[in-house]
Amino acid sequence: MPTATLQRAFAEFVGTFTLVFVGAGSIIATGGHDLTAIALAHGLAIGVMASAVGHISGGHFNPAVTLGFVVTRRIEGTVAAAYWFAQITAAILAALLLQGVLPEQQADAVNLGAPGLGA
Repeated sequence: MPTATLQRAFAEFVGTFTLVFVGAGSIIATGGHDLTAIALAHGLAIGVMASAVGHISGGHFNPAVTLGFVVTRRIEGTVAAAYWFAQITAAILAALLLQGVLPEQQADAVNLGAPGLGA
């Protein structure tokens, strides 16, 4: 795999990790009740990461965005596969770190920040 592709994938890893860690962490920290703080945390995480690494990878940070680029043929399949691997790995590692760092009852109260079905 070319070095440029690895650099781009690593940029996606860092951005996705930050988004999941800060975003889900804000949901856990507020108990899911302070929507303003949660929205600001997500927005600031995306804004900072887009500024920091967006020029390297394009700042997708989401496998669905990468899929959109594949469908419109704006990214090669090998680069997309590297992005997907980096994004999914980063999201899993961020969730595992949150689960390991935070008290279990606090994380379980909001399902570790993952969306759930309503009643």
